[in-house]
Amino acid sequence: MIRQQQVADVLRHNDIDTPPAYRLLDVVTELGTIADEVNETTGYGTDSTALSVQEDDLGDALFALLALCEQLDVDADAALAAALAKYEGRSGTNGTPASGD
Repeated sequence: MIRQQQVADVLRHNDIDTPPAYRLLDVVTELGTIADEVNETTGYGTDSTALSVQEDDLGDALFALLALCEQLDVDADAALAAALAKYEGRSGTNGTPASGD
C-alpha cells in the first residue's frame, strides 16, 4: 500500500520508533477523539442527523493504524483485501454483510 510506505517514510525520517503496544494506544486514542466528536455533535446520540467528524481526525486515525501495520510488518493492503473478501462473502439474515453472522 502506497500510503503505508508514506507513513513508514515519515516515521523513519522523523526517527519515530516505538513498540507496537504504544502504536496500538495511538490508534485507540485517535478513535477515542472521533468517538468524542460523535458524542458531542449528536448530543450523545439524541440527534444522529447532527453527526460531524473532522477529516483530519479520521486521517490521524488512519495514520496511526498504518503505523501499527508497519510496526507489525503487516501489509495493510493485503489485510484490507482479506477483510473485503470476508465481508463480500457474508450474507446476514437480512441479506447484508453483517459481522458475526
